[in-house]
Amino acid sequence: MNNRSYYASSLTLFLSEASTSIVGKLSQYHSQDLVQLQTNAWLAQIECLKEQLTDFAIEANGIFFEFGIPRMGKRADVVLVVHGLVFVLEFKVGASEYARHDKDQALDYALDLKHFHEGSHKACIVPVLVATEANSVENTFTVSDDGLAGLLCVNKEGIRALVEHCCSEFSAAEFLGVEPVADSMAWASSAYKPTPTIIQAAQALYQGHKVEEITHKEASGKNLRETAAAISAVIERSKANHEKAICFVTGVPGAGKTLAGLNITTNRMRAHDDEHAVFLSGNGPLVEVLREALARDEYDRGFKGTEVLKRFQGDGGLEIR
Repeated sequence: MNNRSYYASSLTLFLSEASTSIVGKLSQYHSQDLVQLQTNAWLAQIECLKEQLTDFAIEANGIFFEFGIPRMGKRADVVLVVHGLVFVLEFKVGASEYARHDKDQALDYALDLKHFHEGSHKACIVPVLVATEANSVENTFTVSDDGLAGLLCVNKEGIRALVEHCCSEFSAAEFLGVEPVADSMAWASSAYKPTPTIIQAAQALYQGHKVEEITHKEASGKNLRETAAAISAVIERSKANHEKAICFVTGVPGAGKTLAGLNITTNRMRAHDDEHAVFLSGNGPLVEVLREALARDEYDRGFKGTEVLKRFQGDGGLEIR
């Protein structure tokens, strides 16, 4: 086991190791009382992959069971690193259909790795839902600009062909900024860098830092600057024409959406005395903690208590509720 998964091995060693030995290693690190259903699921996955991955038995290719996704507090069933591609396999043993929530789960794991796992930033990450008893479906291998492939669905008999197809398509095309993984074990052990807490980020913004300087966030500095500029332009136009406007900012978790909003409001608050901003959240504890953290930060930098209260409770500056 490495520090990220319950079982880690080259495909060569995995294929030669007894299935019961692999299950024993998985059981050793399981944090909950094992039930027969879990053991059977592992055995089914292992036997399936032993049959399907024989053509990829080289030392550079790796396999990881129960690969940790720390930010989500969950584990991906299986991660394969084959010919430089990273396949994130979500198994649904016994499933006869590709359910929507299962697709979302596989994609969420892949997204999290792509955006928060350092070794995956430049890698091609391929999310795969394996519904073992489902009918075969036609898959198209597509890769976005950031190296995240489209979700693929396969049954237990189609894994070999799917992996071969993806590897062939990947080697035949050029994806700008996407690099094959050279060492599967080094990839698995690379740092995991989720976004800073909103408290830390808000304090940094109030100290004069720009959101582009706060790590880790997934959106590029260029995208964040363009987003801020576009929203500021909407604000100026609305003020000039006495109009009302609403802007929607979208992005993956950790992309910096909230931070971008805080950055815009704090910058405009400094530059425009006549503007007033309100941060609204349905998360009551977050509001209380954010208010307290920012108030303490302001107090430490020389503001009087009454001034601090005014700035964060509605009498000026950024109102948080």
